[in-house]
Amino acid sequence: MLRPWKLEFEIDKTLDKAVYLQIADTIIADIRSGRLKAGDALPGSRNLAGTLKINRNTVVEAYQVLINEEWVIPKERKGIFVSDQLPDLSPTLHHRSPSHENQLPKSEGALINFDDGHPDSKIAPVTELARAYRQIFSIKAKWQMMGYGDEHGHLEFRKMISQMLNHQRGMHIHENGISITRGSQMAMFMVAQCLLKPGDQVIVEDPGYQPAWHAFEYAGATLLPVSVDHEGMDTDAIEKLLIRHNNVKAIYSTPHRQYPTTVTLSLARRIQLIELCNQYHVTFIEDDYDNEFHFGYRPILPVSSFPELNNYVYIGTLSKVVAPALRIGYLATKNQDLLEKIGSLRKIIDVQGDVIMEQAVLQLIREGAVKKHIKKATSYYKNKRDFVYQLLEKHLKPVADFNIPEGGLAFWIVLKSKLDWDTVTASLLEKNIRIIHPKQYSSNHEVNGFRLSYGSLSEEQLEHSIKVMSEVFGQFS
Repeated sequence: MLRPWKLEFEIDKTLDKAVYLQIADTIIADIRSGRLKAGDALPGSRNLAGTLKINRNTVVEAYQVLINEEWVIPKERKGIFVSDQLPDLSPTLHHRSPSHENQLPKSEGALINFDDGHPDSKIAPVTELARAYRQIFSIKAKWQMMGYGDEHGHLEFRKMISQMLNHQRGMHIHENGISITRGSQMAMFMVAQCLLKPGDQVIVEDPGYQPAWHAFEYAGATLLPVSVDHEGMDTDAIEKLLIRHNNVKAIYSTPHRQYPTTVTLSLARRIQLIELCNQYHVTFIEDDYDNEFHFGYRPILPVSSFPELNNYVYIGTLSKVVAPALRIGYLATKNQDLLEKIGSLRKIIDVQGDVIMEQAVLQLIREGAVKKHIKKATSYYKNKRDFVYQLLEKHLKPVADFNIPEGGLAFWIVLKSKLDWDTVTASLLEKNIRIIHPKQYSSNHEVNGFRLSYGSLSEEQLEHSIKVMSEVFGQFS
């Protein structure tokens, strides 16, 4: 008789990671290594809690994470089992703001603008940030930070970013693989300029994030759009494009919460995407634009956290967390040749980043102010999300389809009837409501949905706008 699987786990108190997440990640590692195979049963939560000498609820939370991320499946009255739909995990596997806005004239009055998912600047930790700036300028050796520094950003700040990515997002990146930028769009532009050349091709999601597309096209690349469904980017379609085209240099995606639809790329497709990138020697550009605001157990781990993935560039931002006006982006990659090119380009266009700002934000992170703010903001946005969902259920359910997102600051609304969006957006604008025209999401302009953001708007603005939308959509349906 085979010996039952035993979880080899010890609580690491040095990690800034909850115990239930440490348990979940240990089990994921055992699945990935083959110690746990498809169909294997996990021990009951009570038994495992007794073995580990911890509270049973901690194990229950760990199991819920595994269920959410599709590593295991619960079977009624039987237990929890490793998913039998897992792909081959063997080691042989080889925001943002669209630049175009409606150009229609608007009527007089207070305009309610539905952006693409901006945070509420009124709850930004401005007081804490101002205090951090004052403290930096009061130190004795302040003159040392007034000269030029590293083109990739302040070393201690990069160390903190690497620690955050490694501990919270399961990545394996050194500070020498990090470059700090003035926002994620700057990171995207520099990656495009240093990775691509005229004639190269980039596979992108459609609908997708057009400012990133523009960065690729400006570098001379041609875009190859791929559709998105309820599991995210269509990886079978990606494979067909890779077979058909010889000049695909990169695949760009927002797999955590696809922009604009908010769909999460499924586990099976994440693994298939990694296989394809490795097989065809393609760089995966992962845009994780709003990882922090997640209302479930934790955000899905980045595709870039999979050690099997050979070539990737991971792009993130802190602007939504600290303050939208502070342009704090970063990119992470193990491709040192690419990083060297990015550093050279950075010195041409912007000799270095804002060292003072980086040190101020670093201080906020070290003293726990950022963590505290994220916790506060997440609760604030979750309540606002639930409020908006109730409004949508009440006013838009007859004319539109939508799902409640697990995170982020926007809903994706798809109308049940095909609408003339030029007419609809013009009609809404006459009523002082601006939404992003669906044509801003797609290359073929056939999208029949829009992104309803709620982060920066008040409850009164949201309630009024959704009522008006219901009337306008009903009128043109």
